[in-house]
Amino acid sequence: MGEPGRVVAVEANFCRVHLVSPGPEGQDHLLCTARARLAKGGLGICVGDWVEVECIDWVQRRGAVACRGPRTNLLPRPAVANVGRVVVVVSLKEPEPDPMQITRFLVSAEHLDLPVELVLTKADGLPSGWLEAWCERLAAWGYTPLPVSTQTGLGLEALAQHLARPGISVLCGPSGVGKSSLLNALVPGLALRVAPVSGRLQRGRHTTRHVELVSLPGHSEALLADTPGFNRPALPSTPSELVRCFPELRALVHQPCRFTDCRHSGESGCAIGEGWPRHALYRQCLAEVETGAPPSGSGRSGETALRQASRRRRQLQRQGEISPPGLED
Repeated sequence: MGEPGRVVAVEANFCRVHLVSPGPEGQDHLLCTARARLAKGGLGICVGDWVEVECIDWVQRRGAVACRGPRTNLLPRPAVANVGRVVVVVSLKEPEPDPMQITRFLVSAEHLDLPVELVLTKADGLPSGWLEAWCERLAAWGYTPLPVSTQTGLGLEALAQHLARPGISVLCGPSGVGKSSLLNALVPGLALRVAPVSGRLQRGRHTTRHVELVSLPGHSEALLADTPGFNRPALPSTPSELVRCFPELRALVHQPCRFTDCRHSGESGCAIGEGWPRHALYRQCLAEVETGAPPSGSGRSGETALRQASRRRRQLQRQGEISPPGLED
């Protein structure tokens, strides 16, 4: 029998395993390779997996992963197994929040059928009413956002309490929203690399290159994972899957629609109608799911994507979906 442990990081052909029971002199981390038979059997190893390690060299702190335990779930991008909750991180400035981008991240998180938390970073030095307006808007979407600031300490204690439950909490969100800065504030001494937002394009710079699990201080079973930022998460593949990823849409289904395959997009006999806050955003997602078209701006330059995002934001402002900075809804 090997020593049981959890994979906390994967790089190239190696993985780091945190052992359940420390070895000689309290050694509890080993650098491991995976047996070839695992790959041949389709049992790849990723962060969060429970494994057994054999052929341990305690002096060199090395070993070999002999087998992988069953998974309760798998976050596909980036690959993290046995996730307990997803924390979607959105910044309130630099870069400014984009309703469609936030919706894509929330939809992709909801699609995993896991608890979803929503954190608003950089909640300091904002125009009057900006934070309140966004919190009200997101509450109408079915979420209770938690504003935080690593500069002032706002909300950090409350966030730590939210994350103190046993299990893996994966932080995901666009580049530049401050995920690494947030973890540095929650885990003193972690010192993850951070970088300022691009001044010209106001886009985040990628600083996280791989996924690694770290323990929340005082809560060894509460594990946090920073993930590489990306800006266009994938949507579900079918309209029925998309529907269940909107909490406010699920809450509106008090009686069945006339047709069982109703798309909730203005059809005759729809019991929901069009008067809910994210209806316009939902229809954009629905159109993409039904046509199978790639996200707008895919394969183009960052400047082109930024211009498209800015144009979409101005359109939503005119439609009343978002308010200009400093204005209430």
